[in-house]
Amino acid sequence: MPLPPEPEPEPGSVPASTSDGPWSIGELAEQAGTTVKTVRFYSDQGLLPERARSSGGHRRYAPDALDRLAFIRSLRNLGLPVPEVRRIVEEQAGAQGALEDAVAGQLRTLGSRLSALRWQESALRLVQESAPRERAERLRLVGALGAPPNTAPLAGFWRAWLPPLMPPKARAAFLDAAVPQPPDAPSPAQVLALARLCALVSGPCPTGPAAHPTQPAAHHAAGERESALLYAGLAEAYDLAALKMRAGANPEKGDALDCFVATYASVLRRRDTPAFRRELARQLSVDPRLDGYWELVADLLTPEGGRPEPTPGTAHDWLLAALDTRLAA
Repeated sequence: MPLPPEPEPEPGSVPASTSDGPWSIGELAEQAGTTVKTVRFYSDQGLLPERARSSGGHRRYAPDALDRLAFIRSLRNLGLPVPEVRRIVEEQAGAQGALEDAVAGQLRTLGSRLSALRWQESALRLVQESAPRERAERLRLVGALGAPPNTAPLAGFWRAWLPPLMPPKARAAFLDAAVPQPPDAPSPAQVLALARLCALVSGPCPTGPAAHPTQPAAHHAAGERESALLYAGLAEAYDLAALKMRAGANPEKGDALDCFVATYASVLRRRDTPAFRRELARQLSVDPRLDGYWELVADLLTPEGGRPEPTPGTAHDWLLAALDTRLAA
């Protein structure tokens, strides 16, 4: 909040002397390089105690009020609100902890504001740099995003998609992996990717007898225990596959593929045999695909000019390709 405008000094105020005696409000204001109105404001807020009042009722301050006033003004110049300043100056033994808490809170607030401004800037750049025929659609997409954006629509999509009996801890772990965290300083392409992701998950689901299934077959057999095993095992397999993908390895046999197959075998209560692997490959090849989602996630997580990071979706495709390659061999 901006400081009040400077008023005329109080009648009778004089330049501060070298005396250590009580200062008038005008003398304190002059010593501090501020205005009488500012000193009065902090006094009225209880932040700047008076030593006494003159016989005429004028405020008088001890010389140590100058240090208190300088401290208050420093806090206010950092953007701390008056209630926070009051809490800091009123705490004596715990003043350092109060100051640290207030500074940390102000940094969080400023970080959120800066992130919002960066998202708005990149959204405007996206619209500005778009071809005329694309501007209307892109403006509609990015206009639906908040700043900074909210990923609640993505989390809501996955909560509805996951097995209904999935334990809360396993569900939370999956959401951490499946819902990307928007970057603080996005490029226009990353803004567009998140806008398209939110539009994708907010669209209507197909209904009626002609609608295709939207969940993998493994979901139908997944109770509470099985769903926890399924997604914990898949997360481990995806992490192992991601290591191979970052190294540029082609889909191949190894720990990642073995973990992938063993996870499905455990959930379906089957043995990992060549016959089971052939059956699993056939089933996974016809399971519903969410490629569009994972492609947009990769676009969102990839900085401008950077190398795409593996996602659970691309890791799944890599493992499925590794399974097909192994069976063909």
